[in-house]
Amino acid sequence: METISYTVLPEEDGAAVRHILRARLHFSSHAISRLTRAENGILVNGLHARTVDVLRAGDVLTAETGDHRSPKSAAVPGDWPLPVVWEDGHLLVVNKPAGMTAHASNFLPDTPTVAGALAWTRGTDFLFHPVNRLDKGTTGLMVVAKSGYVHNLLRRALHTTGFRREYRGICVGCPRPERGTIEAPIGRDETSTVRRRIRPDGAPAVSHYEVLERHGDLSLVKLRPETGRTHQLRLHMASIGCPLAGDWLYGTEDPSLIARPALHSWGLRLVHPVTGEVLELTAELPEDMKRLLEY
Repeated sequence: METISYTVLPEEDGAAVRHILRARLHFSSHAISRLTRAENGILVNGLHARTVDVLRAGDVLTAETGDHRSPKSAAVPGDWPLPVVWEDGHLLVVNKPAGMTAHASNFLPDTPTVAGALAWTRGTDFLFHPVNRLDKGTTGLMVVAKSGYVHNLLRRALHTTGFRREYRGICVGCPRPERGTIEAPIGRDETSTVRRRIRPDGAPAVSHYEVLERHGDLSLVKLRPETGRTHQLRLHMASIGCPLAGDWLYGTEDPSLIARPALHSWGLRLVHPVTGEVLELTAELPEDMKRLLEY
């Protein structure tokens, strides 16, 4: 079981264990309750401790970060290729291929899933906590936490300097200007179960773009979302008249070019929520997007 440790500061002398768990280590009340039921869930200087115990400056508080429960419904394992590009005891980063969803869906019961691929290699008791979900057609870097605790910390860091994502997209046409910011609120489209649209009463959404290369009628663009709305980058690019190539929902479907929206989660800069290590990872463009640039 992975753990996290914290050394009590002089100004925290006299604080209760529960206070440090919540205020400094950001455990939820539910998570703390689980820790109290675990044999070595909470330790102070290597000894079993209660949440009401008083801490002194210099004490080392250690808490388990793993899940103390069984999966509600185990993922169905599948022998689907899923490269792991970075991993430790707390989280892993995969390079998701096109055509794979995060979880199984009643609408797409036979679709390969990230959860199923990890269950195949890690066992069905592996608890799947996706942090930055990618659409079925989107490829690239995707972060998976190995516990609810780490998942919560990473979700809090999303869209901050501690968790930056950068995408590559290939759009039809060339945006004008070639570098800019799109601020357009996004909400549901009542005429569709999956489609979103720009609407004044939608959730705030901000995306930054920059043209990197031009290839005939297509442009390779760098995309960085400040927010994480469903279909945000696809819809925002379509809203400025440059939909992603192959985007059947917001542009024009053309399997002769590419069989999916040309969007790839290319880069990730992440401050590890437990160790503080700065991870900077990239995943090169997949072959279908490379071919598209040579079309």
